[in-house]
Amino acid sequence: MADTTKFKVLVSDKLSNKGLDVLKDFHVDVKTGLSEDELVSIIGQYDALLVRSETKVTAKILQVADKLKIIGRAGVGVDNIDVIAATKKGVIVCNSPEGNTIAAAEQTFALLMSMARNIPQAHASLQKGEWKRSQFTGVELAGKTLGVVGLGKIGKRVVRYAQGVGMEILGFDPYVSDEQARQLGIKLMTLDDVLQTADFLTFHIPKTKETQNLIDKKKINSMKDGVYIVNCARGGIIVEADLRDALESGKVKAAAVDVFEVEPILDGNPLIGAKNIITTPHLGASTAEAQENVAIDVAQQVCSVLNGGEASAAVNIPSLRRDLLDPVKGFMGLAEKLGLFMSQLIKDESISDVEISYIGEVADKEVAPLNLAILKGLLNYLEKGLVNFVNAETVARERGIKVKETKSTNGEDYRNLIHLKVKTSKASYDIGGTVFEDMGDVFVLINGLPVNLKPIGLILVVPNEDKPGIVGKIGTILGGSGVNIASMQVGRVKKAGSSIMLLNIDQSISEDVITTIEGLSEINGNVRLVQL
Repeated sequence: MADTTKFKVLVSDKLSNKGLDVLKDFHVDVKTGLSEDELVSIIGQYDALLVRSETKVTAKILQVADKLKIIGRAGVGVDNIDVIAATKKGVIVCNSPEGNTIAAAEQTFALLMSMARNIPQAHASLQKGEWKRSQFTGVELAGKTLGVVGLGKIGKRVVRYAQGVGMEILGFDPYVSDEQARQLGIKLMTLDDVLQTADFLTFHIPKTKETQNLIDKKKINSMKDGVYIVNCARGGIIVEADLRDALESGKVKAAAVDVFEVEPILDGNPLIGAKNIITTPHLGASTAEAQENVAIDVAQQVCSVLNGGEASAAVNIPSLRRDLLDPVKGFMGLAEKLGLFMSQLIKDESISDVEISYIGEVADKEVAPLNLAILKGLLNYLEKGLVNFVNAETVARERGIKVKETKSTNGEDYRNLIHLKVKTSKASYDIGGTVFEDMGDVFVLINGLPVNLKPIGLILVVPNEDKPGIVGKIGTILGGSGVNIASMQVGRVKKAGSSIMLLNIDQSISEDVITTIEGLSEINGNVRLVQL
């Protein structure tokens, strides 16, 4: 069993004790309220970092986080983490997308009802000894149209609550199909149509480049006069100054806002003191149950990764989600070996193109995890061990490598075949492999020549012309260097033509020995020593 005490975990925001209990087998430091410079000075010691929304995990911090394997965000959003910088560094970023679903949906609906019935304003008036019933006449939700922008887990739960009080639901979400919408009992529309038609609007979308300042003066002006708006998603989705102007003019009848562009809010925030608004200090996940749920969930993911497992909610390696990985996990080892073998075959040549072909039954599966495994194997050797499942695709893009995937269910020779072709600055190479029930991973093709190779251990790859005596010559050179040949096979298409010799050897050999073999007249390519 691995010694988990050697791993160090930093918890830089307040975390539920039940979440900390999950981490009891690790060395855990709880240090909250750290500045960026303070984090920079200590982050190099840690294998994992757990945060909530207060800590900002910047590129500057990540640049020196050389041991860091995972950042866990106890909550839904990850906008306080530089995910791009983490991905380049090879650090997994995970969150807890379901732990606060109920809390956030209930907060949304509480604000929706409070806004419709003027409850906070009426309460404040009564506490001052006033009795002004006529000033707080509200509207009923039943029969009104609610526009839900974003139909993820929280948005879908809000839909259920709203249907329970008799509201008609319009929805916008580019990732939801018409069939899913039908099952939810809602009508899918474009964003503009939802904004223009709804009596009430609620937002449940992440803050991204596309959604930053999405709802501005122009979008608000397209809405119904007297519309009601709720935002419990992310600050910055709605332009705060434009919302205040619309509240003052009466274009927006009322608003309820739980999130702000800058948190904690700064002096002069335009929504403070605005007319007909309810504001709360980001309470969407602030229930005892939600705080425990997200802390436990993200702590369990950290434990899994530090113990060599996976993060169930990694935001920067979605292709390794369990539902995608399980159907192809039997091919993952083969895929990575194909990439690793290829990287040592091409050695220091610059890669321009990678084509991965899936043939047979495997072509019917979602192969994104296999693509990732191949790229990891291919690039990790070339990048001196700095490439993993997290940053493999990013490294390929930065190297300018074009990656192409093809599929064919017509497997003539094998039930399943993965065929990797790589084009470099000097030549083109290809390797094909399959998985047999009785033999496991087997390479069946190398550079167009049929082989039957178990990809394990040290393998000397010798391209040559098929001529008498070549086997003896190579055996003599290896024997003279004290190297034992464990097994050997030859791949060829025809007699006296080009062939490839594959020797499993028990000891490594020097570059001088390889150079001697390459000096034989029968050798017609680069001799490579591959370690798997």
